[in-house]
Amino acid sequence: MMDNYIEATRHEIKFILNGEECVIEIPANLTLVELLRQELRLIGTTEGCGVGVCGCCTVLIDGKVVASCLELAVNVDGKVVLTIEGLADTYQDSEFHPLQDSFREYEGFQCGYCTPGMLMASKALLDQNRDPSDDDIREFLSENICRCTGYDSIIEAVKSAAKEMNA
Repeated sequence: MMDNYIEATRHEIKFILNGEECVIEIPANLTLVELLRQELRLIGTTEGCGVGVCGCCTVLIDGKVVASCLELAVNVDGKVVLTIEGLADTYQDSEFHPLQDSFREYEGFQCGYCTPGMLMASKALLDQNRDPSDDDIREFLSENICRCTGYDSIIEAVKSAAKEMNA
């Protein structure tokens, strides 16, 4: 059976991951979520649906929201990738990013599975809009599905973080 197996072409990629240069050789067909979780052992990014509709695997590539389950890892060559593991480092040498603190304070999570994706999408929103309305938040997070909360606590958490970041 192994005679029929064709190994994917391997590529060396170099990119910035959570502020650190990363150089790794990977198969061409490896997704970004697989690279993060399996190869680099950064398990904060979760995979929910595997088809890009739930938002659990959201990361930022060059500041833009990306479903890492759909993105081939070779596509991050030369780019800047931010995952949940690097989020706190993006804000004034604090232990936690204001979004992380406010999600905890407002109980913006229950099971926590979607939380990394929600936090990363929320960061992208606040990077673009420092004072979002409830509707802005709902619209921006509409591609992130949470089965546990009613979203109200998430919206309050994002608004609270925005206030803190604007203070």
